[in-house]
Amino acid sequence: MVSEETVDRVVFESYTALGRTASVHTHLASLAEKFARDRLTALAQSRGLIVKNVPEVLFVCVQNSGRSQMAAALTRQLAGDRVHVRSAGSQPGERILPDVAFVLSEIGLDVTDEFPKPLTDDVVRAADAVVTMGCGDACPLYPGKRYLDWQLEDPSELDLDGVRRVRDDIRIRVEQLVSELAPS
Repeated sequence: MVSEETVDRVVFESYTALGRTASVHTHLASLAEKFARDRLTALAQSRGLIVKNVPEVLFVCVQNSGRSQMAAALTRQLAGDRVHVRSAGSQPGERILPDVAFVLSEIGLDVTDEFPKPLTDDVVRAADAVVTMGCGDACPLYPGKRYLDWQLEDPSELDLDGVRRVRDDIRIRVEQLVSELAPS
């Protein structure tokens, strides 16, 4: 669907981008492969080479370690296979915040396989809706996309009860978004 040179470039860029923030490189190759695969799928979707059967949502925050990860996990839980979800950050952190992982686990969501990912042009192009998390991130603007900015507190600055409040606020917003994008 894409040239060998494109695959090589995306894999190299993915490895390099993830390597910038990795404190441990043990799983870097496998994470880069997963990230590159997702980016190549997004690229093929944006070029019309893969038909999208469901709406695509991209959640963006600065570090992709808190709000956007919560929104992605909650969307997967609430929408199931009716919506495809991605998340990214303009300056990805090393890992998902421990309190975020904990409050998600309290409601049965496991994010141990997730990791902060850099914001790339291909995932924005593939998205039908781009949701920023009130953190001032600027996304490239493309016609035909829905852009939302959810003003949310930063979980890294909150105690556990504060992180729970953010989680519950995001759940309400995700329920509304899913009902608009993919009514059951």
